[in-house]
Amino acid sequence: MPLIKPLNPPITDWHGRSVWLIGASSGIGLATAKALHAAGARVVVSARNAGLLQQFVDHHPGAQAVVLDVADVAAIATAARYVQTQQGLDVVMYCAGYYQAMRATDYSLPEMLRHLDINYTGALRVLDAVLPELLPQQRGHISLISSVAGFRGLPQSMAYGPTKAALINLAEALHYDVSPHGIGVSLINPGFVETPLVANNDFPMPALITPDKAASEILNGWRKGQFHIHFPKRFTRMLLLMRLLPYRWYFALVRRGTGM
Repeated sequence: MPLIKPLNPPITDWHGRSVWLIGASSGIGLATAKALHAAGARVVVSARNAGLLQQFVDHHPGAQAVVLDVADVAAIATAARYVQTQQGLDVVMYCAGYYQAMRATDYSLPEMLRHLDINYTGALRVLDAVLPELLPQQRGHISLISSVAGFRGLPQSMAYGPTKAALINLAEALHYDVSPHGIGVSLINPGFVETPLVANNDFPMPALITPDKAASEILNGWRKGQFHIHFPKRFTRMLLLMRLLPYRWYFALVRRGTGM
C-alpha cells in the first residue's frame, strides 16, 4: 500500500482495455501502441498516413486503424463515436506533434500557426469529441504528450515550446475537473527521443533515448498512477529545477549551455 495516494487510478492490467492513440504512425505514439498491444490492450491507432497505420495493423492482430487529420473537427467526432461503438473508450492518448526549429530572425506566422494547430488545437478538438463520452461513464484516462520544451523558453523553440507549455497548463486544469468523475489525466513530458520529429536538429541532444524506452517509461507511469510522467530522469529533473531559477540566472545558464 503506497504511503501517498496516486493522482490517477493506476493502470496495472491492459488485457481487454481499449486505447485510442492519435498520432501513432511513428515515434513515441507508434512505440507506445506496440507496447500496449504486447501487454494485451485493444489498440486503435490514428494518423494521416494510411500506409503506416496499415503496416501496424498487419503486424498486430486485433489492432484497428482510423485514418485521421487532427485539423478535421467532424472527422475526429466521427472517429471517437466509431471507437466508442467498436470497443469503448478507456484510454485516449494525444501524441500528434509537429516541430520545426525557429528563431525570431526567421519568424514565420504560417509555421507558428501550424505548430499551434497540430500540437495544441488538435488536442482541444479531441477533447471536444471524447469528454462527452468519458464523463457519463465515470471512468477512463486522457493522456497528453507535451515536452520539456514547454517548461521554459528555449533557443530555437519559438514555435514549438509555447504549444507544449499550453498543453502542460491544459492537462493541469483538466485534472481538476475530471478526476472527481473517476477519469485520470496524465501529462507526458519527454526529453530528447530519437524520432522523425528531431531528426533534423543540428545541435547536441543530451540523454537521447529510443522510442521503445519512452514507451516503457509511459506504461510505467500509468502503472503507478502518475500525473506527470517525464523522462529520462537524469535530464528532466535538471530542467525541472531550472524552472525555479530567476530569469537572469536562467537566461545566462541556457546561453552558456547552448552557445546561443
